[in-house]
Amino acid sequence: MSQVERTMDQRGSAYSLFQTAITLEGQVRSRTEELTALMRSLERSNQDLTAAKEEAERANRSKTRFLAAASHDLLQPLNAARLSLSALADMRVGPEARSIVGQVERGLQTIEDLIKTLLDISKLDAGLIQPVVRPVLVADVLESLEASFGPLAARKGLRLSVRGGQAWVASDLVLLQRILQNLVSNAIRYTAAGGVLVAARKRGGEIRIDVVDSGAGIPEGEQELIFEEFHRGGRESVDGEIALGLGLSIVRRSAQALGHHLSLESRVGHGSRFSLHLTPCAPEPPRPAPSLVPPTSLTGARIALIENDKAALEALARLFHGWDANAFAARDHLSLVRLLGTTWSPDVVVADYHLDGGACGLDTVEWLRSVHGHDIPAVITTADHSSEVEARVRAARCELVHKPLKPAQLRALLAHLLSRG
Repeated sequence: MSQVERTMDQRGSAYSLFQTAITLEGQVRSRTEELTALMRSLERSNQDLTAAKEEAERANRSKTRFLAAASHDLLQPLNAARLSLSALADMRVGPEARSIVGQVERGLQTIEDLIKTLLDISKLDAGLIQPVVRPVLVADVLESLEASFGPLAARKGLRLSVRGGQAWVASDLVLLQRILQNLVSNAIRYTAAGGVLVAARKRGGEIRIDVVDSGAGIPEGEQELIFEEFHRGGRESVDGEIALGLGLSIVRRSAQALGHHLSLESRVGHGSRFSLHLTPCAPEPPRPAPSLVPPTSLTGARIALIENDKAALEALARLFHGWDANAFAARDHLSLVRLLGTTWSPDVVVADYHLDGGACGLDTVEWLRSVHGHDIPAVITTADHSSEVEARVRAARCELVHKPLKPAQLRALLAHLLSRG
């Protein structure tokens, strides 16, 4: 009997094990199906996220291309206006007229800054601005800030103090200057009394550049919002000027592009401190100083000028004549060829890059050089800030000047080119 009972127990245990195995198999199959469905769902989500990311990147690139094209078209008339204004300033006019010229010039500069800042923000968002990180001496940047903003602070009765700066940091010089220029400009704009301090200090294993002001301070609820585009928090500058609300937006984007941490501490009624945290690095080896060629007069210089915008062409021609130069001006290549012929050789060429009908000013420069058998100095002007245009101009051994043109800089460049010849 005991043997029979043991046999029955064994059969029962086997049956139980069999049932358990079947149950486990069902559970495993069910879990496997759930995991498979979850994996497929995650895969679809990843595909959707990838598609959304690509769509956002395409939209960003499209926005950047649109802004670049719009900026080019907006800067053209702005360029003509500034050139005409410069020619007017060179005339004998009374103090009241000069004051009006100054006001108009400041307004045009504000428009130019706004257009360029919007384009820079778009490029940073699209990842088109690639920082060139190398050793930068902080003192060079701080000295530039003091020279640029010292007179502005003095006119407002403020003290601008600059301290430290003997350290070397790894950064992009142009972007670093732009960050600090915006911070100092904002500090002066919103400070009514006291002053602004710019100080470079070593803190632990980093170099920290502080921009400290004694202004009204920023409420805690606005300290994150002020970095958004066009956010001003209802504030006006102490002289009543309404800011555009773009400076801090480009500060944050530039700092992120460089990998620099940006921090803010502020107390209402006491002021604010913006801090840029940088990584120290070894000094850059000294470079030989470039030989400086003294500028010469433009009197009697023969300038071939090609510019498709009529207003800009007329303004440049007036400017050149005011500098006692002989300007031969045309709006397209064929008109310039008819004007010059093949015997009259210019001393220098000033050509717009984008001409009507898809033509390029570099082609005119190349033609003039081939006809006369030597590298005639040339300046290419354009409102296009793309790297492709810059590369083409450099490859053609020409100087590149972006619009709107600054007459004093253009005159100095032309004098320098003529002195080399």
